[in-house]
Amino acid sequence: MQEEHYDIAIVGAGIVGLAHALAAVKKGFKVAVFERNTKAFGASIRNFGLSWPVGQKPDRMERALRSRQIWSDLSKEANFWVKQNGSLHLAYHQDELDVLTEFYDDMPSDGYQCELLSEVQVIEKSPIVNKLGLLGGLWSNTEMTVNPREAILKISTFLSKTHQVTFHYETLITEINYPNLLAGSNKWQADKIIVCSGSDFESLYPVLFSELPITKCKLQMMKALASDDLPELGPTLCAGLTLRHYAAFEKCPSLDKLRKRYDTDSPEYKKWGIHVLLAQNNAGELIIGDSHEYATSHDPFIKEDINEYILTYLKTFTNLKKISISERWIGIYPSLKNDDTELVINPEEGVTIVNGLGGAGMTLSFGLAEENMNNLLKKQNEPSRKNRLS
Repeated sequence: MQEEHYDIAIVGAGIVGLAHALAAVKKGFKVAVFERNTKAFGASIRNFGLSWPVGQKPDRMERALRSRQIWSDLSKEANFWVKQNGSLHLAYHQDELDVLTEFYDDMPSDGYQCELLSEVQVIEKSPIVNKLGLLGGLWSNTEMTVNPREAILKISTFLSKTHQVTFHYETLITEINYPNLLAGSNKWQADKIIVCSGSDFESLYPVLFSELPITKCKLQMMKALASDDLPELGPTLCAGLTLRHYAAFEKCPSLDKLRKRYDTDSPEYKKWGIHVLLAQNNAGELIIGDSHEYATSHDPFIKEDINEYILTYLKTFTNLKKISISERWIGIYPSLKNDDTELVINPEEGVTIVNGLGGAGMTLSFGLAEENMNNLLKKQNEPSRKNRLS
């Protein structure tokens, strides 16, 4: 039997793989996606569903905003919910307000769309914000929210039905020998193979990955049921802990003072890599998290003390009286140790690995995929290249 041939084969049906499939079909290529599970079960559905440009370094803002635009356009085509609701960073200590002020004063003009707010202006943005001790906040207009469980499924369906992308589910690719992909006794061929396997990066090219600065991050998150008396959240909310988590704030002079205060007063936050975001999905449910533990392998167990730390901190910047937790889960995603925002390498001719986006997969994947596809087309048009996409 003749082996099926594709222009581009993608390993992994998470957000990184789907983004590359979308970018490829826009260029007119015949695409197949290979996924080991019945559908995407990894970090792509175990997150807040946030496009979060405000947390990115200036050199990644163009990519983040391009990804945000693709999310918005795709939501109309694939018919999934999206809300362009922005974000609020809240300040309850002077060092937090100092960091926000420094960030705002030195903010690059391109990309960031922020405004410093007084206590009164913050309350006008969200009825859930805790007024006690509030000093002010930073409003950012660029953040948006999707429901990842809905969005990932509908994007896959859209790519299949509208763009004739072939999805091979329950198909674990165990070997790549360009131009061949093998899953047991089954074999396919492709002009270009893109490996977007997320935290399962050891299955293919294990020796290569053992030499790379990549590890795995385990996070803990929760979902709270919507209730009749729960008001609409408005912007996604966060507070001082988040300022030391995202790279956008790392050059603020007051950040070191903030870090030292938290490390002295609440060392458990640093121990478990906790910062706290509060988001809301289209069912009115609250998504709460998260923690960050880094290692090459992780146990599957949820630590309730971590969840308690998260919920305790949540109460410092919200006025939610009672939260009924309906789900708790862990997620695991690849994370680079060298502070790069992505890993894009060619282990052999015709094969590209895309990995290591860490917690910014929802924020950066669509823009990165377009960039990667444009780079492939440039190589295709180089006179010295004989193969169509090699």
